[in-house]
Amino acid sequence: MFTVFDLHCDTADRLAWQSLPSDLKTACGMDFYGPGDENAPELCRDLKRNHCHISLEGIGDTPWTQCFACYIPDELSARQSFEFFQHVALHMDEQIALNGGRVGLATDGESISAILDSGRVAAVRTIENARFFALDPAYVDKAALGGVLMASLSWNAAGPLASGHDTAEGLTTAGFAALKRMEAMGMAIDVSHLNDRCFDEVASSTDAPLVASHSNSRAVCGAPRNLTDAQFDCIRERGGLVGLNFCCGFLRESGEPTFDDISRHIDRWLERDGEDAIALGSDFDGCDTPRCIASAADMPAFQNLLRARFGETITAKLCGLNALRFFSRRIPATL
Repeated sequence: MFTVFDLHCDTADRLAWQSLPSDLKTACGMDFYGPGDENAPELCRDLKRNHCHISLEGIGDTPWTQCFACYIPDELSARQSFEFFQHVALHMDEQIALNGGRVGLATDGESISAILDSGRVAAVRTIENARFFALDPAYVDKAALGGVLMASLSWNAAGPLASGHDTAEGLTTAGFAALKRMEAMGMAIDVSHLNDRCFDEVASSTDAPLVASHSNSRAVCGAPRNLTDAQFDCIRERGGLVGLNFCCGFLRESGEPTFDDISRHIDRWLERDGEDAIALGSDFDGCDTPRCIASAADMPAFQNLLRARFGETITAKLCGLNALRFFSRRIPATL
């Protein structure tokens, strides 16, 4: 059994969605977050036991650190997005408190290790599409002091900070300001979802290590959400991380992905000297996943496939050791 450090999932949103204030639900245009949740709403509220991709019961005995992203939809204004973030964060805090003997909130690398050593799941707070940073760079400080260890600047559309692959626009003035403040606060910069222009502008605006929390190889699967070889090389050279995304559409362009399809992305990165840069970025509860890794409960069997294909050392680094090392050496700033 290998230690897991998963850089991205949408489970926090899915669990918090039912109690989301009505005006935010209306703005997002969804009454429920995940497929089938409307048929059994009681099964997608609690972190311990649910029908989502990730639950504490599904994780089982596997040593596990999970980045629980607050994914902020593009439809929300910067002000609404801060209200949304507060709601999702509070719901996750409540779930952690209810299950304190099984999971703990990690606010830095030291606490991640301490929680894992105690036999509990380490929960890490992150943000996907941190639109409210555009309100004022001080909101980066609020997030960092609230335990956010990593954030991205966009989702798919043009936003108040940056733009995703649906557009070709670049970083905004607010985006450059947020980026600088994130670097100063020791918050990891997540470049997943940025379009190619924004990726280049982020890379040229900071020397900080970059993380693509859930992006695969565009050379293997041409989805624009995946990384070019040059982008992967940039992240690797800076000592950053790239999280393997289990989304079917990012693993192969058509048809049901197999473990061989997953392996091709890993192979590509290893060919580019990426042994110390690869990690897991499942995108659980945010996408359709292959049958070989359909949920957290499949991780032990999936690790056996990885070990048979890539060996002990690569499997250990990919599943958790690279990410543990990365976050253990990052020291968040304090005010």
